[in-house]
Amino acid sequence: MAEDLYSGALFVQVCLGWNLYLSTVLMLVVTALYTIAGGLAAVIYTDALQTLIMIIGAVILAVTAFSKIGGYQNLAEAYLKAVPAKIIPNTTCHLPRADAMHLFRDPVSGDLPWTGMTFGLSVLATWYWCTDQVIVQRSLSAKNLSHAKAGSILASYLKMLPLGVIIMPGMISRVLYPDAVSCVDPDECVRVCGSEVGCSNIAYPKLVVELMPSGLRGLMIAVMMAALMSSLTSVFNSSSTLFTMDIWKKIRRNAKERELLLVGRTVTVVLVAISVVWIPILQSSNSGQLYIYIQSVTSCLAPPITAVFALAVFWRRANEQGAFWGLMLGLALGLARMGLEFAYPSPRCGVPDERPSLVKDVHYLHFAILLCALTAGAVVGVSLLSGPPAESQVGRAGCCWSLARVPRWACQPGGRSCEQVSYFHLPLHGKDPARTLPPRSSDTEGHVADSQEGAPGTCPGMDFFCSPQGAKPEGPPAKAPRDITEAPFWARICCINAVILMCVNVFCYAYFA
Repeated sequence: MAEDLYSGALFVQVCLGWNLYLSTVLMLVVTALYTIAGGLAAVIYTDALQTLIMIIGAVILAVTAFSKIGGYQNLAEAYLKAVPAKIIPNTTCHLPRADAMHLFRDPVSGDLPWTGMTFGLSVLATWYWCTDQVIVQRSLSAKNLSHAKAGSILASYLKMLPLGVIIMPGMISRVLYPDAVSCVDPDECVRVCGSEVGCSNIAYPKLVVELMPSGLRGLMIAVMMAALMSSLTSVFNSSSTLFTMDIWKKIRRNAKERELLLVGRTVTVVLVAISVVWIPILQSSNSGQLYIYIQSVTSCLAPPITAVFALAVFWRRANEQGAFWGLMLGLALGLARMGLEFAYPSPRCGVPDERPSLVKDVHYLHFAILLCALTAGAVVGVSLLSGPPAESQVGRAGCCWSLARVPRWACQPGGRSCEQVSYFHLPLHGKDPARTLPPRSSDTEGHVADSQEGAPGTCPGMDFFCSPQGAKPEGPPAKAPRDITEAPFWARICCINAVILMCVNVFCYAYFA
């Protein structure tokens, strides 16, 4: 959240000349108003609208920027010559990297080593796209499984755009304005952007201010504000939901709806206050590169979650004790590394690097790989030393990615008896299996009568859906599980697009390697 606030306030500061903290407060007020008033529905609808605005504005700026330097062919040559006029003698930090146009960089001396890019970023991406509340909440709100898959496919297509509409325009900004974007002298950097460690964060807003005419400049300001408020609203809604439903409801089991709503809003306000206080730290972190700061912090916190998630999905022997102690070990190691990074920040240009070897010589993406492996080892070790999980806890684990025909149960009306049906032969979404199954003869003769007298049901091992044998049913009748089968046509469309996306990604990796 602090990163979103800082980047938004920085954009307003560059474009309009406003004070950084005044910009932060104004952005918070606008964002919080419609997030608190509208909830998840308002967040999703505004995100969909803002996505369209962002794409249009970013494409216009990218085309304008490429036209300014004569196209992509001139970018590589011009970028390597983009050097600020004021440099620090006997240093090379003012020079662009020779491998700037390549994705696969040296695993030892590269600023983004190819080993970290390939494996470390995969760990971080798995955490974000598969377990982060902001993303998971959207998938779970989908109408059905096909809609959830299609949303992921669309997001993947849009994720291909940043290379052409964000990264390369940022490089063009250094070509056009090297004295501002690539400054290395502390005094000069303070004059340009207020930070001693560098001004690369202003590359995109600088391009907007200098290149776009008045009308399009206003559109681009709207685009950036839309992007940042979209991220903020997502974090506001997800964080308040997570705390309220997963923590507060366990403390106050009988809390009413009004109390939960108040707690959620209070949590949002507290997180906002912490984020505002954190902004000065962002200004001086990671040589003034906000994106690098975000990834380095994520590399300390996300890998344990990725390891536990992957083992929970693919290894049936993983248990609760293993997951808990694996997360505790991973969190402790990650916080230790993060504390060292804050205590020993990257030195400015011309200052000797006296950081500890763990911080200086181990790239944060390599650390993410090591942390994920250590956490996975802890989960496996503790799980093997403790008892296996009960079959009822494992359930259908693995059936979503295997080809096995795993049986499911559907309850008869009233919630007193169940029928075994094939996992792949349930009715389409919208039809309740409980309403479509014909009653069995045993049901009509015995169980229906039993249900009228409050007798137990006949679902051995299926206590989640039906009452256990020998117990009186409590509460409302059991509801059948939500149907997740898909229409074959849309299932094939999603699979075909997933294959196309993988092929495009492989091509891009090979082309820019």
